[in-house]
Amino acid sequence: MARQFEMNDSSVVVVIGSGAGGATLSNELAKKGIDVICLEAGPRLTLADVVNHGPTMDQKMGWHDKREGPLVWICKTVGGTTMRWSGVTPLIQDHEFKALSTYGQLDNSTALIDWPLTLDELRPYYDKAEDKMGVAGSHDIPDFPETNNYKVMAAGGKRVGYKEITSSRVAINPVARNGRPGCQQLAFCNSGCTIGAKWSTLYTEVPAAELTGHFELRSEAMAMRINHDAQGRATGVVYKGKDGNMQEQNARAVCVAGNVVETTRILLNSESSMFAHGLGNSTGNVGKHYMRHTFGYALGLMPQPVNFHRNTRQSGIILDEQYHKPERGFAGGYIIETLGLDPWNVSNAVGGWGPDNTVFAENYTNIAGIFITGEDPPEAVNRISLHDTERDANGLPVPVIEYRDHPNTLAMRDHSMKMSRAIYESLGATDFAGGDIPVGAHNMGVARMSEDPKDGVTNRWGQTHDIDNLFVSDGSTFSTSAAANPTLTIVALAIRQADHIAERMLRKTL
Repeated sequence: MARQFEMNDSSVVVVIGSGAGGATLSNELAKKGIDVICLEAGPRLTLADVVNHGPTMDQKMGWHDKREGPLVWICKTVGGTTMRWSGVTPLIQDHEFKALSTYGQLDNSTALIDWPLTLDELRPYYDKAEDKMGVAGSHDIPDFPETNNYKVMAAGGKRVGYKEITSSRVAINPVARNGRPGCQQLAFCNSGCTIGAKWSTLYTEVPAAELTGHFELRSEAMAMRINHDAQGRATGVVYKGKDGNMQEQNARAVCVAGNVVETTRILLNSESSMFAHGLGNSTGNVGKHYMRHTFGYALGLMPQPVNFHRNTRQSGIILDEQYHKPERGFAGGYIIETLGLDPWNVSNAVGGWGPDNTVFAENYTNIAGIFITGEDPPEAVNRISLHDTERDANGLPVPVIEYRDHPNTLAMRDHSMKMSRAIYESLGATDFAGGDIPVGAHNMGVARMSEDPKDGVTNRWGQTHDIDNLFVSDGSTFSTSAAANPTLTIVALAIRQADHIAERMLRKTL
């Protein structure tokens, strides 16, 4: 059963955030008999709270605290962004772990590095993550059903010469598994999944951890800062509870998994006389090298009905463009995925007014959709920092987000739009729309792993270079972005990090 720990219990591991990284790490540690407290800033919903209506769910689980800069699309709820994600789970490829060695340093950037670990090292943890998440097409799980939208993309992909095409690689149950039902193709995946067919830590990792008797979830607990002792070791987390009162939970170790904005904010906000620029920031890299993938969308108006609004939102991928082929005019690669949009978002995508919007609105049932996710080069100027004077409702410094597209990104997006158009026009599409999606949904970097401390914030285990009992446990640790949707890798790294922390505790070095 769920435990309740004392505030002065310094034997516990405190995990900040209950998303893909935080809740997975919590569950893995708790299963090993390690006592864990997970602090989540948002409320704990149930499946009964989830409705098939995007705006309603955004109010229930979106993160709406004040920020400056471009939109970062994350959640403030138990489960974090696993409530909102679409479930797509490709792997980072071997060459993408060796970006600098493979591509060389890119023009207009000096920030490209290799990961301090390899695909071979992570592969066993990918395997565990796939089993945990229920990735279709792995571990004797059936392939995911082929939706109409997928069939269009696959048919066009084959016509233009693509071969690596699959409807699987999604962490959505094709059939009932582990107490959760099979997908019913309701199409509201980003609203939270009313039936729980899509993997989310809200109804997988969190309740599983509670059953161990070594875990306590504290929801509506806003982490404010991390304290440390005279030796520079993390000693506890100060947070604002549901009642608005400030409290401090003592800790043996602290693991930060607040997604990039909150991970940056709590590290920078934890400055002291010993760490004048925040924790883990002796080389000035906390908040820098923010990456959010090269995004793009493509819509094709097909000769016959597609009804992509009746399908799982994203359940099909083409991997042929993921590889490094510099002859295309850019480094790295991208993945082509299916995409379903509601009429309001279709209208926004094609301009919101005028003849282009009219033709898509009047023929909505004939639309097919593609989503592009591609490697986003790290740049020091793409960063998250804290406002000098402005504070939010919690009294915390307002995060300031800065992001620009690298020239490599622009060339990659142009190529992806050309190929998306070719896919649809090969099947007789009468109209085409495509372009950028200016939102941070696949958020990475800001506390990246590096072999050399001057290049990043954490080592190959997600442990900060500066403080040996302070870890980062979310996508913030990605050294480079690769092309693959990041959640599977976040989960694999969290499982690996749990093994490392447990081993160090056993050896009494943590």
